[in-house]
Amino acid sequence: MSIQTQCDPVEFAQDLIRIPSITPIDAGALDLLHGHLEGLGFTCTRYPFGQGEDRVDNLYARLGTDAPNFCFAGHTDVVPVGEIGKWDNAPFEAALKNGELWGRGAADMKGAIAAFIAALTNLVATGWAPKGSISFLITGDEEGPAVNGTDKLLKAIIAKGEVIDHCLVGEPTNPDALGDMIKNGRRGSLNAQLTVTGQQGHVAYPHRASNPVPVIMKLLTRLLARNLDDGNEFFQPSNLEVTSINVANTAHNVIADTAKAQFNIRFNTEHRGDDLKDWIRKEVAEVQADFNGEIDADLRVTGEAFLTNPCGFTDVIQQAVEDITGRRPELSTSGGTSDARYITHYAPVVEFGLVGATMHQVNERVAISDIRTLTEIYTLVLQRYFA
Repeated sequence: MSIQTQCDPVEFAQDLIRIPSITPIDAGALDLLHGHLEGLGFTCTRYPFGQGEDRVDNLYARLGTDAPNFCFAGHTDVVPVGEIGKWDNAPFEAALKNGELWGRGAADMKGAIAAFIAALTNLVATGWAPKGSISFLITGDEEGPAVNGTDKLLKAIIAKGEVIDHCLVGEPTNPDALGDMIKNGRRGSLNAQLTVTGQQGHVAYPHRASNPVPVIMKLLTRLLARNLDDGNEFFQPSNLEVTSINVANTAHNVIADTAKAQFNIRFNTEHRGDDLKDWIRKEVAEVQADFNGEIDADLRVTGEAFLTNPCGFTDVIQQAVEDITGRRPELSTSGGTSDARYITHYAPVVEFGLVGATMHQVNERVAISDIRTLTEIYTLVLQRYFA
């Protein structure tokens, strides 16, 4: 075992960004982490799931055996780069320009992984050791279907007796400036695909057809008419957004036989996914009763709403951010979903990382100074957590 000395977070972030780990291809990103963590004395275990093109590699690494176990969770996979010609710098060049680090994954979330790696490495180099354990839970399937990633990884390590006491996820939680926001919860997400099948016919003879278009409009109107809730202390109101209505028909004088629509519900802790499914199915059944055709509703909950109540753990992170940046971050449940939705079933979890203003965009980039400041914050979090 070779003990690491100092680690520069910007250089480590560059090394990660130069690896084109577009979901589900790892391309060596986990090898880089694996090797570095082994050098620090971590026990590293790889967990590949899936077959063929769907195969995803994952990493769990732990330093120490005692409780409490402080876990840093994240992902090394990144979204596709889009049109390369629109990038000012090659997306995997990891260029440093105008005080910023450019590249796919700089914000989401290789920069944060590098900051935590550097914080831990530099602490260990001083002779510091945690009064407990530190672990890394890293997946290569967060930006994709999330089928062979964190969910399966957690189940596998828990089955082996692992216990996570608290977890920090390095997602880019800050909207505009480092220190804006900590995510201590997320809304749930329900995706729905409606398919109404009637009978094709001539518009002049509607009695010989069964038009699916008014039916799908009626169903959507009923769903949209409900005020899901007014929010609560920690969450904004739930919302249902219709994202597509499609009737594959270009003729004015033909009644189509099929109409489709899709929508998403982002819901707070006033609801459970199964309850929303039951409500949608009830609305479908009532509309179906007056329709000479079929209505199919494909309903999938991709994550339940969850909340980590303000506690000593959130206080440690909030105070560390404030002490380093001079700004007290807001505890928020806004935004989309993350892999914290799986972790919440096993341990209190919060998210804090870099500024996410350019994540998933062409010319993704973060301020170099923010990477270094985040390293200071993570350092202080570790020191205080184990104090």
